[in-house]
Amino acid sequence: MTDVTQVTRMLTMVGRATGRVLAAIEHDDRLDPLAQSLTKTVQKLVPEGPLRDLLHGAPLGHPAHPFLVQIPLGTWTSAAVLDMLPFGWFPATALIGVGTVAAVPAAVTGSVDWSAGHPEQQRVGLVHWAANATAVVLYSASLAARLTGHKRVGKRLAFAGFAAVSVGGYIGGHLAYRQASGANHTEDVPHLVKDGWHEVATLAELPEHEPQRRLLDDVPLMLYREGDRVRALANACSHLSGPLHEGEIEDDPELGACVTCPWHGSTFALADGAVVHGPATSPQPSFTTRVRDGRVEVSLPGASG
Repeated sequence: MTDVTQVTRMLTMVGRATGRVLAAIEHDDRLDPLAQSLTKTVQKLVPEGPLRDLLHGAPLGHPAHPFLVQIPLGTWTSAAVLDMLPFGWFPATALIGVGTVAAVPAAVTGSVDWSAGHPEQQRVGLVHWAANATAVVLYSASLAARLTGHKRVGKRLAFAGFAAVSVGGYIGGHLAYRQASGANHTEDVPHLVKDGWHEVATLAELPEHEPQRRLLDDVPLMLYREGDRVRALANACSHLSGPLHEGEIEDDPELGACVTCPWHGSTFALADGAVVHGPATSPQPSFTTRVRDGRVEVSLPGASG
């Protein structure tokens, strides 16, 4: 057996074991009272509006948290390497200070995203937060020890902090890639819809100003009729797949009719699927529509299915 095979098997065993632990956390509803209390606190401190949209990353078209965490992770990792070198003490201390300060905006954006998650995501997120909070405390203590001349204690605290943030990073990967927190939940739509025009309803069967759900093959659509014009968006919200046809429609003075997801409040313009308010950061797939002989037909630009 090769060394690579042995390492692969060992990592597989570790991955399965940690997967079972995280799966148990996902389904542990005893964490819900704490999660609900913290969610209310976060939403009270950061009410709906431009600031919350910014912290989600809605104006950027991408969640803000993932790239903000690169600063503390990068500086703390570099500090760990420098602490093992003979003359790395002073730059390592500076990097730990930078990372500890940079952890604050990373934590704020992560908390805002977390407050708009599913219960299963929030349960795992609590453990993710606890690991990273432990890291911040340890690095803060390390910085204090270093600035008062306690080099050995400062290094030990920093290495402990690096271990804690590594655990937090692993759990963050589970949130992002296993639980799809922050992912675009409509990315598959252009691959499922065939190119060309497709009939999805008759104009007569669509009541005016009432969102309706229809299927295009296996893709659910939200249709909204305004006189002889019909708007069409992918029905599953790009944030966490909420049913847009159950949401409220409101008119924006500049954007026209907009739909708000009933699950977490993401708002999209019906004209083009643009994000008006987060937590969604990815726009909704927007279908071109036409009415021919009383039949409503839709086409998705860029469809490749």
